[in-house]
Formats: sequence, C-alpha cells, structure tokens
Amino acid sequence: MLKSGMFATFKLVFLYLTLGPLAGIIGIPYTLLVGDISLLYRVAMWITNAGVRAAGIKIEINGLANIPTGRSCIFMSNHVSNLDPPVVLPLLPGRSSVLLKQELMSIPILGKAMRLAKFVPVERGSRRDAAQASVEAAADALRSGLHILVYPEGTRSPDGRLSSFKKGPFFLAQETQAPIIPIALSGTQTMMHKGSNAIVPGLARIQVLPAIEPSKFETREELMTAVRNAIAKALPPEMQPAAI
Repeated sequence: MLKSGMFATFKLVFLYLTLGPLAGIIGIPYTLLVGDISLLYRVAMWITNAGVRAAGIKIEINGLANIPTGRSCIFMSNHVSNLDPPVVLPLLPGRSSVLLKQELMSIPILGKAMRLAKFVPVERGSRRDAAQASVEAAADALRSGLHILVYPEGTRSPDGRLSSFKKGPFFLAQETQAPIIPIALSGTQTMMHKGSNAIVPGLARIQVLPAIEPSKFETREELMTAVRNAIAKALPPEMQPAAI
C-alpha cells in the first residue's frame, strides 16, 4: 500500500512539476501582455485536474445546478486533506480565488501566478490587521466577478469529522452579501492523511448544496450555524461532528 501510494504521489508531482513551470513560463508573460489571466487560469485548472486523475483519484460531483448564475459566490467546504483544493477547484464554474497560507505566495513562478489570479494570502495567527487585510482582498476579488473558495474550519480536520468554524469567512459574507454555497466533501480524508505525502487512489464525492443568503440572517453566528449544519447533514455519518 505504501509503495502504491508513493507511486500515485509521484505521478501527481511529476505532472505538476513538468507542466506547471512550462505553463507559468509561457503563460505569465502572455497574461501580462494581454492583461487577462483567463487563459492561464483555464490551463492551470486543467493541469491541476489532470494531476489528480493521474494519481488515480476519481471524482463524483452533484448539485452544480445549485450555483446561481451571474453572481459571485463564496464556496465553503469542509477540509480533511491537502487534496481538497486540487480536487474541488477545477470543477467550480468560472474563476475562483482561494484563501491560502501566506508562505505559498513565495513559491517561484507559482506564487506570481497566484497573485495574478487574485488568490488571497492569509497570515496564520491572531493579528487583527492581517485578518482585515485578507477580508478586504477577498471582498475585492468578489467585486471583480470572481468566486471565493474558503475552508471555514481554518485548517484540516485531524480525524475527518467536521470541526468548529472560524468567524472571518462569515464577516466576508455579511460585508459583501455574496451567496454562500456550502460544499460537503468526502473521500479525500482516506486518500492523503494529515502528516503523510502518500496518496491512496479512491473516489472523492463533492456535494454542492443550495445557496444560503447572508441577508436572511440577523447575526453572523446564525449564518455560521446554518452553513455548518447544512454541510454536516450532507456528510456521511463518520464525518459528521459529534453533535450537529
């Protein structure tokens, strides 16, 4: 199992390291020249999805009809594996920005591409000004017509069960009044465990749930509870929190 897992990881990493820099070397200058990152984004998402499939990960997605057309949305998903973003992001319609760790922006070529794509760096810790800057950058991305993909738990679940949510993403939702699209993701928790780089091929299930409008809730806490309950109820029993 370990050998097959490392081989699956090798195939994913090899594809990313082969095609990713090439796409960046050609795509970044082209993007700067034409002032539009749409083509580079589509190529990057194709490479991302190809790497996942090369690793033997199959994907089943349902509920795409729940995404309203013509509106920038905040996708909120549970988070159980490092595989979650490459599994989910390429399947979302249009262009999506992502809230990600600040240090990822320092990766050569990739960091430049993420900045061009309006990905939002998040600084770990409790600095209020850093958190506010991230919310403002995410709001700017939404206003520019992008979607946002965020993991409201803030980090990967250690046991696969849905954990508590951070308040920041819900402040963003109330600030922008963008509809929240809850996503229940299962399967990836068995494919790459926290602390391991080995990938176990399998089936990832993505359930896109009906939109939740921030305007219908008086407080941030009520909105957060509604989103968390929606995701929890759509997860398999072994991934649901002890009390929904």
